[in-house]
Amino acid sequence: MKNSLAFLFFCARADETFRPPGASRFHMYRPESQKSRNENFVLITNPFIVMNIFLTWLRNILRKAFQKNLRTRRKKVRSRAVAALIFLCALSGAWLFQARLEGGNPSLVIKEPIDAIGISRNVSISVADEKSGLRLLEVSLLKDGKTVDLLKKRFPYAGVVKGGKVKSESFTVLIEPEKLGISDGKAELRASAVDYSWRRFFRGNRTYIQKNVQIDTRPPRIKIISRRHALIQGGAGLVIYRISEPCLRSGVRVGDRFYPGHAGYFEDKRVFMSFLAMGHNQGPGTVIFAEAVDLAGNRAKAGFPYYIMRKDFKRDRIRVSDAFINRKMPEFATEIPDNIKTSPVDHFLFVNRNLRKADSARLQALCAESDPAVHWSGKFLRLPGSVRRAGFADHRIYQYKGRTIDYQIHFGIDLASVSKDGVPAANAGRVAAAERFGIYGKTVLIDHGHGLFSLYAHLSQTHVRKDQMVKKGDVIGLTGKTGLAAGDHLHFGMMINGSFVNPVEWWDPMWVKKNIEKKIERAGLPVR
Repeated sequence: MKNSLAFLFFCARADETFRPPGASRFHMYRPESQKSRNENFVLITNPFIVMNIFLTWLRNILRKAFQKNLRTRRKKVRSRAVAALIFLCALSGAWLFQARLEGGNPSLVIKEPIDAIGISRNVSISVADEKSGLRLLEVSLLKDGKTVDLLKKRFPYAGVVKGGKVKSESFTVLIEPEKLGISDGKAELRASAVDYSWRRFFRGNRTYIQKNVQIDTRPPRIKIISRRHALIQGGAGLVIYRISEPCLRSGVRVGDRFYPGHAGYFEDKRVFMSFLAMGHNQGPGTVIFAEAVDLAGNRAKAGFPYYIMRKDFKRDRIRVSDAFINRKMPEFATEIPDNIKTSPVDHFLFVNRNLRKADSARLQALCAESDPAVHWSGKFLRLPGSVRRAGFADHRIYQYKGRTIDYQIHFGIDLASVSKDGVPAANAGRVAAAERFGIYGKTVLIDHGHGLFSLYAHLSQTHVRKDQMVKKGDVIGLTGKTGLAAGDHLHFGMMINGSFVNPVEWWDPMWVKKNIEKKIERAGLPVR
């Protein structure tokens, strides 16, 4: 190819060199006189003229070939571009059609079970569609052939490619049957969600939920059966009552604390017993009443006569020494975070404040679940041959080198006997826990049923295991000084649904008979 181009270039240069004056490039020179045949012969036999003719012919051939090739190449490029464009459009259309034709139904969830609707009921609904986006959410209630719209929400459109702008959302629907003109009885709660899919001839995928519910706007009735309710600040009590219908929960509220009722002691399944606790700071003026919430969410309250006796608690000063801190803090080394200051006093304060609070939360969680049966009977036992070293609800002021550093309430009674004395179970029950509890050290917690618990702390040894049944008087461990104890003793506590009460009442047979046993007898109901 290179040689051919060189030859053509040489010929062109030769044409320019030997072309007679006045002749055009690549055009045959014609003399003025062409009449003579000899002149024509000379013209034909002139090598420069022949060369010129040949080059002109070759140039025309090459030009036509190049132009033809260029037109062919342009047609091919144009055809390929059009084909590529058509392919891309088809591919995009197929992807879009497949994506927008997806068949996944929207997610529609009613978050909590709902079988009944009372005077007022909130229903939480969540809806989602991550592919095509949400188009429409409808919630309605059907009763006696009448449909009442509770919610109708249309969601915005984001275009052909994206579908709906909203992918998920949650709603709380307030249902008030009386305001909606709906009477008590059976009804249907309906909810449907539609997305922006192209399925169903562009009407979208649809999820539908229908639930049969009972409209019940009448609150339950509570009848107080027990009569005398004499209470002491920091003490315990018992209320017996009957409810007119099955309820989600019922019990007695003391100030801001709720003490659930327990059925099963009496043959009548609608008769409940609620053991309640008066806080150390809940004196006369504390509001107490029974309450119940039925399956439809209707709430009822019932008051009853009661009397609260005021009680003052002792103030005690606890002197914290370096020797005590250095002796006890290594026991809590794994429970003190690294970011606590290195001062031994800071370690003590963390244990006495933060760890004490965490231990109380653990105990409350354990006391939240109690056996439905009453395991105990009669008075509770006290550690034999012991003397009291600290009382219930003592207000303790902690001092270090004459400076007050902390303030805590002592929720129990400290009993001292001989070193490593046997600790009896105060009454029959099930061992809810037998483990180490921070400031309490090695601890045993016994569930006596219906929310009543007894606590045995600072033990040197435990002789029982979790869920083991024990009888009154069974030795469950030995006294000790584990946890935040200065010397060998037993920390004994009584709890009702996680609230500490004065153990002295439960040691007194007369108090137990008068405030517990007599109330049950006077109810006059057959027991199981």
